[in-house]
Amino acid sequence: MASIARSSALLKQVAAKQSVAANGLRVAAFHTTSRKSLLPPPPQRIEGTVNDPVQVPPTSPSHGSYHWTFDRVVAAGLIPLTVAPFAAGSLNPTMDAILAATILIHSHTGFGNIIIDYVPQKRVPTARKLFTWGLNAATVLVGLALYEFETTDVGLTETIKRVWKA
Repeated sequence: MASIARSSALLKQVAAKQSVAANGLRVAAFHTTSRKSLLPPPPQRIEGTVNDPVQVPPTSPSHGSYHWTFDRVVAAGLIPLTVAPFAAGSLNPTMDAILAATILIHSHTGFGNIIIDYVPQKRVPTARKLFTWGLNAATVLVGLALYEFETTDVGLTETIKRVWKA
């Protein structure tokens, strides 16, 4: 009796393995191309051993919680700066310039945070430097364009007002 029970248990295990293999083949047959990475992985190196302590970065007021707080204050400040010119009905050039500068600062710090988070300094230092310089150049270019737009054209809020009514 035990040999019959053992053989049926073995048959169930073999059948389960065969069905898993058959399902795997069905899934593999469904895909038309092999999976390939678009870019090779960045260079990887291990420094030290497992027992080495983690190096604590030096403290700086421009990083960490002060940086996070500054980002939140700028983001919260955009709300009244965006609504005020349209709610009050006046198009003040000073308010328009403050709005443009705040949008520029908000964009610069936001893209800077993306670069810091997704382009690691240790693994790809050249790319990090390239992206940082690219961000700085783009910020200067957009700042000059906003200044030119504010001084020689109708300004940011008037343009938004015209586009909204069009």
